Amino acid sequence: MDSYGFLLDLALILLSTKLLGLITKRFRMPQVVGALLAGVILGPACLGVLKETSLIADMAEIGVIVLMFCAGLETDVKELKKCGKASLVIAVLGVIIPWIGGAAVTYAFISNGTIESNAEASVLLQSIFVGVILTATSVSITVETLREIGKLKTESGNAILGAAIIDDVLGIIALTIVTSMADTSVSIAIVLLKILGFFVFAIVCGFIFFKLYQMWIVQSKKAMHRHAIAAFVFCLLVSYCAEVFFGVADITGAFIAGLFISCTSIKQFVTAKFDVLSYLLLSPIFFASIGLKVELPTMTGAVIAFSVILVVVAVISKIIGCGLGAKLCRYTNKQSFRIGIGMISRGEVALIVANKGEAAGLLGDNFMGPVVLVVVATTIITPILLKPVFKGEAVIESNEEAAETEVNAPVAGDIGTAESK
Repeated sequence: MDSYGFLLDLALILLSTKLLGLITKRFRMPQVVGALLAGVILGPACLGVLKETSLIADMAEIGVIVLMFCAGLETDVKELKKCGKASLVIAVLGVIIPWIGGAAVTYAFISNGTIESNAEASVLLQSIFVGVILTATSVSITVETLREIGKLKTESGNAILGAAIIDDVLGIIALTIVTSMADTSVSIAIVLLKILGFFVFAIVCGFIFFKLYQMWIVQSKKAMHRHAIAAFVFCLLVSYCAEVFFGVADITGAFIAGLFISCTSIKQFVTAKFDVLSYLLLSPIFFASIGLKVELPTMTGAVIAFSVILVVVAVISKIIGCGLGAKLCRYTNKQSFRIGIGMISRGEVALIVANKGEAAGLLGDNFMGPVVLVVVATTIITPILLKPVFKGEAVIESNEEAAETEVNAPVAGDIGTAESK
C-alpha cells in the first residue's frame, strides 16, 4: 500500500496550495504566496506531513521548465530585443552589488570569530562564495506572479526576464570562478566556451525548428493537438541539452524554446494548452516543493543575527543593484523599483548553488541555515511586493498580437484557459 502514497501526497499538495492560494488572494496577495506557504506548513519545517520525494522533485523540475517555457511563449521578442542592453546592465549590477554585500557581511562574522565555520576553504573564499549565493535570481516566482496579475507583458516585465537570463549566465561564471579557486580541475575558459556554445546551439536549433515548424503548420492545420506535443518535445530537448551538455540551467533552455515558438502563428493555441497543464498540476507541485525543501536547523543567537542581516542585505542589494542599473538605462523611478523588486527572489537557484558549495568545502554547516532563511524570506517577500508596485503599469500589446488573438479566439475558446484561477 505504501507504493501508492504518492497519490495522497499529490492530492494534499494540490488541495493545500489551492486553499492557501485562495486565502492569500482574499488578503490581496498573489496566490503564489499561498502555494509556497503550503509547502512550508506541510513540510519538515512545520507539520512534517509531507517530504520531498524523487517523484515530487522530478515533477517540480518539469513544472518550472513548463513555467519558463510559458514565459517565453508570452514574451514579445521585439520588445525583449529593445531592452537587451538595459537587461545586461541591470543583470551585471544586480550580480556585483549582492556579491559584495554578501561577502562583506560573511567576512565580518567569520573573521572576528562571531560564527565558527568548519569549511575547508579560507575565510575569504567562504565569504566570496556566500556572496555568489546572493547573486542568484529565481525568476520563476516573479514570472508566475506577473502572469497572475497580468503584468508580464510590460516594459518592466520584459526587463526582468532579460536580466534574469543574463543573471543566470553570470551566476554560472561567478560560481565557476570561486569553485576553481578551491578546485584547480575546474577551467573557467571551458565553462565560458560552453556557455557561448549553448547560445550558438540554441540559435541554430531554433532556426531549423522554426523553418520545419512553419512548413508543418501549412500542411497540418487541422491536427492542432500535434503542435502542442511537438512544442513540448522541443522545449524538453533544449532544456536537456542546456543542462547536460553546456552546464546552463534547464530553465534558460526552456525560456529560449518558448521564445522560438512565440514567433510561430499558433503560439496562442500552444500557450492555452500549457496554461491548463501548468495550472492543473505542475505549478502547484513546483511551488510547494520549494517549501518542502525548507528544514530549519538549530541555530545560535549569532547565527540568527547573521541570518537576519543576510536577508536584509539580500533584499536591499538586489533592489539597489538592479534598480540602479535600470535607472542608468533611463527607466523611470517606479520602473526601476519594480525591476529591483522582481529580481529579489532567490528560490531554488540559491539552494542549488549552496549545495554545490557545501560539497566543494566552500560552505560550513553553520551557514546552511541562514541561506535557507534567505531563500524562504526572499521567495515569499517578492510576490507580496510585486502586486502593489506593479499597479498602474501599462501592458504592451502590439497590433499584430491583437489581430492574431482575434483570429485564434475560436480555437482558444474551444480548449479553454487557466486564467480564471
